[in-house]
Amino acid sequence: MTTDRSQLTSRVIPKMELGDGAPGSLSGPLSPITHKDAAARAQERFAVSGNVIVTGGTGDLGFQACQALLEHGARGLVIFDLDMEVGRAKEKSLQSQFPDAVISFLRVDVTDEEGVDHAVNWVQDHLGSVNVMVCFAGVVSTQHAVDITAEQFRKVLDVNLTGSFLCAQAAARCMIAAKRRGSIILTASISGHRPNWPQPQVSYNVSKAGVLAMKDSLAAEWGVHGIRVNTISPGYMDTILNEGAGLDWHKSQWFSRNPMGRMGQPEELMGAVVLLASRAGVYITGEDIRCDGGQNLMM
Repeated sequence: MTTDRSQLTSRVIPKMELGDGAPGSLSGPLSPITHKDAAARAQERFAVSGNVIVTGGTGDLGFQACQALLEHGARGLVIFDLDMEVGRAKEKSLQSQFPDAVISFLRVDVTDEEGVDHAVNWVQDHLGSVNVMVCFAGVVSTQHAVDITAEQFRKVLDVNLTGSFLCAQAAARCMIAAKRRGSIILTASISGHRPNWPQPQVSYNVSKAGVLAMKDSLAAEWGVHGIRVNTISPGYMDTILNEGAGLDWHKSQWFSRNPMGRMGQPEELMGAVVLLASRAGVYITGEDIRCDGGQNLMM
């Protein structure tokens, strides 16, 4: 929405509200852990409470996150993804591992504003709350900047950046309406910090840099509601996206610039996911956690 130049002097600009941190408020501290047993205190500190949505939850990283969040206590989990057959299989697999949890799959296109809003509200209605939103849905593009079309460029930004925003927005609306604290975890990338070597991927890099900037804005706006917004920046991970002999030379370049000399395993990302979703991360917001084996140090 634009304002006519003649009306600029009379416009009213919205203003943000900050929390006051008062005890009992959504921005205030949690009640202390009171367990006398050390193991019980440790378990509560990293417990994931309530219900979780994981977008892109059928992929290697997203599915690993689903398992980790359920292992740490999530009572309900809904996967958002596109492939119905794969999604149902993943849902069945998780349900067999966690029979006491309520697990569902919904076919959701994260770029569809109405569809995302409907799906998040479905979770709110059927499970009673939306407590954690984890966004792994994304696409990768590696093309020379002089060759990429506007349509291709917009597609990557639409999925990775706009899609993350729509999911975060819909989750925050539910949390705010219910007056509940919440955690929103977005997936950025080392590619959002600086360009990769040697593959050209301008649209992907820009989309992930946008996710990093968006995280800051949302964390600033929603802190008063007790909603924390953070990002995780994976490095090169050992997933299907990085398989195949055609990447062997590129991998040699990645490894030559990595202090650990290897890609990360999906499990190695899960400590950050659990931290940000649990009580242990209750005073962390607007932060990015790089999980890259030091790759970004050498890029």
